[in-house]
Amino acid sequence: MTSSDSAAQTPAKAPAKDPWDLPDVSGLVVGVLGGTGPQGKGLAYRLARAGQKVIIGSRAAERAQAAAEDVGHGVEGADNAECARRSDVVIVAVPWDGHGKTLRSLREELSGKLVVDCVNPLGFDKKGAYAIRPEEGSAAEQAAALLPDSRVTAAFHHLSAVLLQDPEIAEIDTDVMVLGEVRDDVEIVQALAGRIPGMRGVFAGRLRNAHQVESLVANLISVNRRYKAHAGLRVTDV
Repeated sequence: MTSSDSAAQTPAKAPAKDPWDLPDVSGLVVGVLGGTGPQGKGLAYRLARAGQKVIIGSRAAERAQAAAEDVGHGVEGADNAECARRSDVVIVAVPWDGHGKTLRSLREELSGKLVVDCVNPLGFDKKGAYAIRPEEGSAAEQAAALLPDSRVTAAFHHLSAVLLQDPEIAEIDTDVMVLGEVRDDVEIVQALAGRIPGMRGVFAGRLRNAHQVESLVANLISVNRRYKAHAGLRVTDV
């Protein structure tokens, strides 16, 4: 067999997938647990404004419905359990001190769902904000431990709630670091981030690397206080 015959029989190697070739997520329903708080409400507003179907969740359905009416853009409100059941993707934006309790109570409703944890475990004292390291390693890893039947990712940690909720701001100039164990799930979250003008989702590793991503918010709080800003992040050369 000649070398040319051998080459002809060797199947051509498929070209590498473009990392920016992301799925169409426009038809997914996004639930936001903790959607009555500043970050959750801001994310709900931005995603709905971009055309995403959004449901705000809260412990009290009435509070969720009031927040949804305030956001507009077709956003609905429901209690946390209904929000989780009706959503394809569920963003967890609850306060850190209620993170574990909330997820334990919704294990069944979140089964099979793509869960996006954006909670930052932080403490505050006279010196300012500081990171807390949960027993599991991070809020995202705690979520994965509490939700064994869910597909847990981490994203949307470094966003300013003030900018998210400001209707006068057309674009949010920032990157979103997305972490997860399954590439397809990560790409869905990247694509959701990319629905918001000015925003880009960037793969940033597995959940074991979530602690430093969550912790960086303490640094951003210091930046914002010093410079009277609403700082975000940009990842260069990608």
